[in-house]
Amino acid sequence: MAYTTYIYLLLFLGSTFLLYTVFPKKYKWIVLLSASYLYYILASRVWMIIFILLTTISIYIGAIWLDKINDIFVSVKKSLDRQQRKELKEKILWQKKCVVVFILFINLGLLIFLKYSNFLISLLNISILEQFQISIPLIKLFLPLGISFYTLQAISYIVDVYRGKYHADECLSRVALYLAFFPTIVEGPITRYNEVAYQLYEGHSFDYKNFTFGLQLILWGMFKKIVIADRANMLVNYVFDDYLKFSGLSVVIAIIFYTIQLYTEFSGCMDIVRGSAQLFSIRLPDNFRQPFFAKSINEFWQRWHITLGSWLRDYVFYSVSLSAPFKRWSQFVKKHGNEYVSKLLPASTALFFVWICNGLWHGASIKYVMYGMYYYLLMMLGMYLEPVFMKIKNAFHIQNQNKFFQIFSIIRTILIVNIGMLIFRADTLSSAWHMLVSCFQGTMDIPYMGLALKDMMIVIMGVIIVYIMSLLKEKNISVREHIAKWHIVPRWTFYLTGLMIVVIFGAYGRGYDIVSFIYAQF
Repeated sequence: MAYTTYIYLLLFLGSTFLLYTVFPKKYKWIVLLSASYLYYILASRVWMIIFILLTTISIYIGAIWLDKINDIFVSVKKSLDRQQRKELKEKILWQKKCVVVFILFINLGLLIFLKYSNFLISLLNISILEQFQISIPLIKLFLPLGISFYTLQAISYIVDVYRGKYHADECLSRVALYLAFFPTIVEGPITRYNEVAYQLYEGHSFDYKNFTFGLQLILWGMFKKIVIADRANMLVNYVFDDYLKFSGLSVVIAIIFYTIQLYTEFSGCMDIVRGSAQLFSIRLPDNFRQPFFAKSINEFWQRWHITLGSWLRDYVFYSVSLSAPFKRWSQFVKKHGNEYVSKLLPASTALFFVWICNGLWHGASIKYVMYGMYYYLLMMLGMYLEPVFMKIKNAFHIQNQNKFFQIFSIIRTILIVNIGMLIFRADTLSSAWHMLVSCFQGTMDIPYMGLALKDMMIVIMGVIIVYIMSLLKEKNISVREHIAKWHIVPRWTFYLTGLMIVVIFGAYGRGYDIVSFIYAQF
């Protein structure tokens, strides 16, 4: 049940909203939890709900277990002397680590087995067993709906309780709703327990502003997904599926169109998701912040898939950098390295694990590992060569505030991102390399690339509209707030006009393929 279908928008979301509105505030959470499990069953196989239930129960019990261990320490520490408290504290810490490792083993182990088993078997066959003429057969596996997303949310909850950020929640239904909330289950955003769990559970009365703002977001997301992304998909598939036929400008256009497709589709999905939640007066974190206005790769990833980036920072980067082996490594570097390198090397070591995880999270393939390494190497070059860049800028009297330098930085970042998108979309690394090389070969003629001229023009006009809206948002101009101040007649005329544009120009029906959300496969 895709978020862009009438079944979801009119039947499922509409009926859930009506039930939520009429139910007493105390029991509104029942509507959301029931709808979330119903959505999960309808969107996948019935028995797959076992996996999300297993994750829910395991983190619920694990978090309460951690709190009980803490309570034991608090209750007895006053009666102990300093040495005894220290010994008990170390014992308690060890017990808590064992609990966390056990819970992570269950949930991460399940994710790794279902998503990465065949990838690991393939690597083993190639690296070791091939020389012995032995081959382990691949396993026929399935991937439960949303497992990559709800597993990360589960990990953040149990680790936050372990770190003492907040206490374990004794309400099982609240934990269950946090993991299974139907708008976020397919593509995120990856939420944090303390930010959304109580919003989901407490119940909200009907709010006209939230209702209209939610509809605005859903409509805007539909425009980006159906009008732009699904059209761009036709050209992208036509070229990438038969890339040996194309070269020169046609390959460049295909890469750009894939960047357009991925951004408008993923951000469009996030708009629909956030809009769906806002109908119930629930605020979800934004996953995009005008990424194509970024002036560096580092800034780009602070604006793109924000919730994944912040998750990797908090639960991979900090976990690695605060570990005992890493601290010893940092001390060794400081003693034996020069001052500049000793500052950067520990951070760059921790970032290596971040980008390995980023690549593997997107898919079980060497291609995705290289996708992560591509950005890692670029960031490392930027970090280590910063003094050189500063000398060059000073020599040419270039200021960061200079308008032309800012435009150059944005264009440079977009070019780098498009190469990353090529790696992301190409079937293999060799095909990505072939397409990259072919960009500089052939003629400037543009052959037919699977997209009619009228469809091409609709995509271009749609991109211009998205760019203008992004530019206004970058300048802190809220179009939604301005529209909300209009008189009711022009305001709803504008809404209905937007709806008609999506209905008339949407890429569906005869001649168009139904396009699944790209990030739903991760």
